[in-house]
Amino acid sequence: MKWILVVLACLQLAEGAVRISLKKGLSIRDKMRAAGVLDDFLKNIKYDSVKKYQPRQGSVVREPITNHLDSSYFGEISIGEPPQKFLVLFDTGSSNLWVPSTDCKSPACFNHAKFKASDSATFTPSGQSSTVSYGSGSVTMVLGSDTLRIQSITVTNQAFGLSQDEPTQPFYFADFDGILGMAYPSLAVGGMATALEGMLEQNQLAEPIFSFYFSRQPTYEYGGELILGGVDPQLFQGDITWVPVTQELYWQVALEEFAIGQSMTGWCSQGCQAIVDTGTFLLTVPQEYMQSILEALGAQETSYGVSYAVDCDNTQSMPTITFSIGGAQLPLSPSAYVLNSNGYCTLGIEVTYLPSQDGQPLWILGDIFLKEYYTVFDMANNRVGFAPSA
Repeated sequence: MKWILVVLACLQLAEGAVRISLKKGLSIRDKMRAAGVLDDFLKNIKYDSVKKYQPRQGSVVREPITNHLDSSYFGEISIGEPPQKFLVLFDTGSSNLWVPSTDCKSPACFNHAKFKASDSATFTPSGQSSTVSYGSGSVTMVLGSDTLRIQSITVTNQAFGLSQDEPTQPFYFADFDGILGMAYPSLAVGGMATALEGMLEQNQLAEPIFSFYFSRQPTYEYGGELILGGVDPQLFQGDITWVPVTQELYWQVALEEFAIGQSMTGWCSQGCQAIVDTGTFLLTVPQEYMQSILEALGAQETSYGVSYAVDCDNTQSMPTITFSIGGAQLPLSPSAYVLNSNGYCTLGIEVTYLPSQDGQPLWILGDIFLKEYYTVFDMANNRVGFAPSA
C-alpha cells in the first residue's frame, strides 16, 4: 500500500516513458565453469532458490546467491553528482538498491565499478548498515542517499546501499555491479525507500507502471528493454492478460493450473502461487511436482542435483508446458524451456522446497518464462499483465 499513496501524483504527468536497453552478458554460471570453479562452488552451497522469498528478520535479508547464477540481463544507472555509472540487475524479486563501495576490499569488488562517496557533492550518509545473507556468505553494506539517474529520470536523495564486503564467489564473476530492486516497498531492508518509490514521489514516471521485454535472441548490445512509466505495443502481440497481485511483497499472482502437453495435472486445484521475478533466470517448480515433470519430459538429474539433462535430438518431440493464469493459457514450447549449450541440453527448470507464505505450492516465473511474455507491472492497481512477446 505504501507506494499507492504517491501513485496519484504521477497519474496526470504527460511526459513519455523512459526506455532502458538491457544488455545480455555471459552468466555467472558460464564464467565460473570456464574458470574451473563451478563444481566446487555447487558442492558447497546449500541450494534452494525459494529462500529468496522467506520473511526477512530485522535488517537481514536472506537471498540465495544461486538465484543470480544465470541472471545476465542488466542495464546502466548512475548515482551521485557528478554521476558515477553502474551496471545493475533490475530485479523484481527484491526491493533494495545497492552498488559496490570503494571501501569494499573483497575480490568481488575489485573488477566492478565502485561508488566513491567523497567524489559526490550530494551524498549523505545515514549512519545505518544492513546485511543481505546469501548461501555462500553475506553482503554487508552501509546506507546513504544520493541522486539516482536512469537516462532522463532523476531522483534526488535516493536511499541505497554501499557494499563493504561481498562473497567472492560468485559475485566476482558477475557482469553487473549491483542490484536495483523493483518489488514492493514492504520488502525493503530497514524501511529504506525504494527506487520506484522515489520515482513516484518525484513525478518521474509518465504512468505508475513499468514493463520488461527480454529478447529470445539476446546479445550484449541488446538483450531486451525495461520501460519505466509505460508499455511498448510493438514489443508484444494481442491483448494483455491482467492478474491481481495476491501478496504485496513480491509480484506474486495465483496460478490456476499447470498442464504438460494436453494433460491437466490438477496440481493447483487447491491453489498455487507464482512470483514473477526478473532476477531469477530459470523456471522453478515445487519439490512435490519435480519428479513427475522430469519423467514427463524425459530428463535426468545431473551433478549436485541442480540441473536436468535431456537429449538434444529429442527436444522437438517434447511436450509444451502450459500455465493457466488469470483465465489465460500461457504455453512454453520446448524451445523456450530447454537450454542448449554447445550441444549439451538441460531443462531451464529448477526445484524449490518451500511453499508460499500462505502454504500453497510456490512457483517462480523467471526469465525463461519472461522471454516468451512481455510483462507489465502496474503499481497503481497492484496487478501484473502478460502478453505474448513480439
